[in-house]
Amino acid sequence: MIRAYIGFDDTDSLDSDRGTGKLARWFQGQLPEECCMWGVVRQQLLVHESIPYTSHNSSACFIVEIPELNFLSELVCRAARHLERHAFEGSDPGLCVTYEGDPALPRLITFSQKCTSQVVSQRDAMEATRSMHLSGHGGTNDGIIGAAAAVGLTAHGWSGRFIEFGKLRDLPERVRVSELEKCNILPVSIDRDGYVPAPEDLVLTKGWIRPRLWGNRPILPVIPGGNGVWESLGEKRQK
Repeated sequence: MIRAYIGFDDTDSLDSDRGTGKLARWFQGQLPEECCMWGVVRQQLLVHESIPYTSHNSSACFIVEIPELNFLSELVCRAARHLERHAFEGSDPGLCVTYEGDPALPRLITFSQKCTSQVVSQRDAMEATRSMHLSGHGGTNDGIIGAAAAVGLTAHGWSGRFIEFGKLRDLPERVRVSELEKCNILPVSIDRDGYVPAPEDLVLTKGWIRPRLWGNRPILPVIPGGNGVWESLGEKRQK
């Protein structure tokens, strides 16, 4: 299977009852039956007074496994229809699609990393993706910037957090390390002493497990919470 990346951005407004992350997660229902979702990753971009954004200036990348590259064009068509169906009026939606192994990915990754610390333009995004699919679907089309950045950062494999991955949303508030590992989520201690969580140890998740994308896999940062107990970092943001 080949891994493909579908970046979505700027699909909501201040009055929206959903954001880009939810729209990206919903795309799972639009996949061809030969393809399967691997995960959905939220990427945080620069928050700056000169950059229009709805709440946090984040974008999302849907990662899908496809049997061959011929499926890319169908994914582009389905993703565009999905975006146009669910994006809110007044938003500036953008779409970017490519695949692992694309020779142009290093250029896109460099651009994407700039998006976390610098103000960039649509022209910059188009230059970085000139051999990939990049399209705007309304408004100013500024969403092409975040969509391209979501793909590049995710393809790089060292930033963002998973908002969908396997049974991520079904796991309980107290879950054993071994159960997380069965779900291909690896708990990693970020304590200064670097103890390794044991298989029977418990992880307290506060009902919100969002692994980071580190080394191209889902990693759950944890800190010691007592004997045989760990606490995951982060919690659901209050609206």
